[in-house]
Amino acid sequence: MAPYFEETDLAVDHNQLVMATLRRVALRHGLQALLHEKPFAGINGSGKHCNWSMSVIADSSDIDGVNLLKPGKTPHHNIRFLIFLAAVLKGVHKHSGLLRAGIGTSGNEHRLGANEAPPAIISVFMGDMLTRVIEEIAAGKGSATAKEQMIKLGVEKLPEVRRDNTDRNRTSPFAFTGQKFEFRAVGSSASIAFPVALLNTAVADAIGEITETLRETLKKTKSVDDAVLKVVRDVFKDTAAIRFEGNNYSEEWVKEAEKRGLPNLRRTPEALKQMISKQSRSVLTKLGVLTKEELESRYHVRVERYVKDMLIELYTLREMVDTLVIPAAYSYLGQLADAASQAKTAGIAVIPQVTTANQVGELVQELQEYREDLSDVIARVEAKHDDPSGQAEMLTSEGADTMAEVRKVCDALELSVSDDCWPLPKYREMLFPV
Repeated sequence: MAPYFEETDLAVDHNQLVMATLRRVALRHGLQALLHEKPFAGINGSGKHCNWSMSVIADSSDIDGVNLLKPGKTPHHNIRFLIFLAAVLKGVHKHSGLLRAGIGTSGNEHRLGANEAPPAIISVFMGDMLTRVIEEIAAGKGSATAKEQMIKLGVEKLPEVRRDNTDRNRTSPFAFTGQKFEFRAVGSSASIAFPVALLNTAVADAIGEITETLRETLKKTKSVDDAVLKVVRDVFKDTAAIRFEGNNYSEEWVKEAEKRGLPNLRRTPEALKQMISKQSRSVLTKLGVLTKEELESRYHVRVERYVKDMLIELYTLREMVDTLVIPAAYSYLGQLADAASQAKTAGIAVIPQVTTANQVGELVQELQEYREDLSDVIARVEAKHDDPSGQAEMLTSEGADTMAEVRKVCDALELSVSDDCWPLPKYREMLFPV
């Protein structure tokens, strides 16, 4: 779906209506619309690309306003474009942890960093042409005045650049895609309200800091454009670490991001903690977005939701193992034993059913051990009921890892047990129904 652009508050409402409609229509057909970010391992998950920009209303007749991230037709207009571009880079660079917290859910934890999804490392993709302009400005190349430098760098010609030239990197979590940014790391089941509110906050904070710096610079520089370009140059230099044009899925980027000092908040609980960091508290309360109590409340609600989601998954998986997977394996083992016994009675020398039965039996034994590990994790998590943060930490490590091991053995049994014994839809049947 690609909805029309509109003001954020309306977009949030319309997105909620779309999700509600999907669920209602699914029920009419005897289905459930899960909106889960990663329902199938190894298969593309589902997210939301929040196309985001800023505009200013010039006068009462101007309904849509002026897009501040749309390059203009003169060097002066493009200096305006560059300063707001700098504000976005500064905001995302400074508050990347807070932005990551805004997209932290149990479902999105499965998706972020997987084959097709943006990684848990927040970075910004600008495209080749804008990267060249940014780097040359940061390096201090060009003429003495802003107007001459804009012309020399070709920035006055930005509108002539084809939009698709800036939309080649689909691996970036936050990409400039022509007159707007795409915040691609938001999960499909989430409301866009909180992630976009945090993005607005981060950029508003950066605009405030840039404005103060610009006021100080104007005390020493007569030309506004020259002062703006000087401030922009410093921001571009300071935020170089957040810009990345390569493959965000690669292991090399993980290592490079660590060198650059960018946070890699892979698990949801560690991401959510960024909401209540000193820096996050400061910016959200300073700008009047949330009070200290409102922020604490939202943090605790999200941690509690994570704990409940994970416990439901643990309980459900254990029940499926007990009532579906292991009984199916026992049933198949019974068939193999009967066939082997009949073959032996008939005097058949080679009885392959014995080998298969031993393989399935070993898998069942392994599954039973992991099943006990599931129960152990559940018991220890519930014993920490007065410490939701501690519960979340245990669930995201031991709980998630144990479920992954159980899943691995169940997958192996699914490939070994005959179709007539297997009570669940097999993976291939769900993905490729006949």
